[in-house]
Amino acid sequence: MRIAILSDIHANREAFDAVLEAVQNLAPDQLVLLGDLVGYGPDPVYVVEKAADLARSGAFCIMGNHDEAAALGRNDMTENARVSIEWTRKQLGREHLDFLARLPLSLRSEDRLYVHASADRPEKWVYIREVDAAGRCLSSSDARFIFCGHTHIPAIYYALPGARPIHFSPRNNVAAPLSGLRRHLIVVGAVGQPRDGNPAACFALLDTERHEVTMVRVPYDHEATARKIEASGLPAWLGMRLKIGR
Repeated sequence: MRIAILSDIHANREAFDAVLEAVQNLAPDQLVLLGDLVGYGPDPVYVVEKAADLARSGAFCIMGNHDEAAALGRNDMTENARVSIEWTRKQLGREHLDFLARLPLSLRSEDRLYVHASADRPEKWVYIREVDAAGRCLSSSDARFIFCGHTHIPAIYYALPGARPIHFSPRNNVAAPLSGLRRHLIVVGAVGQPRDGNPAACFALLDTERHEVTMVRVPYDHEATARKIEASGLPAWLGMRLKIGR
């Protein structure tokens, strides 16, 4: 079984379309969206409607913190995030907000747990940036694999039962083996706003038969997205950072 896992699309139509085309060519058995469909980017209506169509076709879809903020009108984010959420709420209709509000915080499928931020109190939106946070996440679930996004930087943490996790930085487009003796926490990077210095969109492809995961990078027209951000009146930095992957 092959599973394509996407996160942090952030209303970036160009990145989302490019990744979905790559996913279609790979023909996985399952598609998973790990949340943050909206926020930062200029096309929230398109992305939410596309995600809803995919969900109706069998894709798993999880809530992210920006989705929650948009759906509930939360206003306790960073300045750029707050401004973009206020703008986003003005673009979305009631049906879009209702879809976001109904998304689950996590979803379990066989030996895999999907969550936007962490299995450790998913509603608190914990960032997994170091091994202690990874350890708490792994300790909060008995799933063999936990997949999350939220940090916008791809990473793999693995551990033997009871041991401290070890961090591994996966190479782009190179399969990383997943040992059957270990549990794995896999941070899948970001489709719509990468922050690892690479502007190409990122998603994960899990192969359960080969026991490996690949961080797939997909170039897209980030200049077009940046122009749309500027034209929309959103903070200019949100477009500039797409060009440098930060």
